[in-house]
Amino acid sequence: MTSTPSAAASTGSTGASTEPSKAPAATAEHPGVIELFALLAYGEVAAFYRLTDEARMAPNLRGRINMASMAAAEMNHYEVLRDALERRGVDVVPAMTRYASALENYHRLTTPSTWLEALVKTYVGDALAADFYLEIAGSMPGEVGDVIRSVLSETGHSQFVVGEVRAAVTASDRQRHRLALWSRRLLGEAITQAQYVLADHDELVDLVMSEGGLSQMTDFFDKLQNTHQARMRELGLA
Repeated sequence: MTSTPSAAASTGSTGASTEPSKAPAATAEHPGVIELFALLAYGEVAAFYRLTDEARMAPNLRGRINMASMAAAEMNHYEVLRDALERRGVDVVPAMTRYASALENYHRLTTPSTWLEALVKTYVGDALAADFYLEIAGSMPGEVGDVIRSVLSETGHSQFVVGEVRAAVTASDRQRHRLALWSRRLLGEAITQAQYVLADHDELVDLVMSEGGLSQMTDFFDKLQNTHQARMRELGLA
């Protein structure tokens, strides 16, 4: 999905840190942690079903296998989140169902009509969600941040998307323009749905706002747009 951002410490000429270590902005007991795990859990389940459906659009067996591999990884990630919630005494199903409306609405509004659109959504759309969650993970205490990063870690499965999309857009300007528009639509819908989720869940908002860097949400969404542009360049769409 996306790589984990580095968090290198500032060092002096001797290699020792020149700044005191920063304590996590939120505690592991913050009620928003349960909400975040539940949101992620539903996202993984929704992604599993989406990928298995979209695998049927693949023009060959290789494409279907790659999509199926990604779908299997999503369910493995769901199980990590389920276990993390159960350790907190939370039943995953009712907890994550609260987020069904927003996530299903996003997928309904961004249903791909072609195999190439499905590939771009897998590479770009899912990475936008990962950017959002990983930004929050940076302000979480170790165990919480570790769970988030583990379920958003780069699996390598999506790398096949780059080759297929770049080949298609190199061969056809029409495809490049179509997919560039599609990619921008994915960005717009992802930001809109993220805002809806935050507006409807106070504990999650409080968790997000506990990190000073996220108190300026406009700056955060600007950052999403910058990483989105980088991925479009990787796909040959910018």
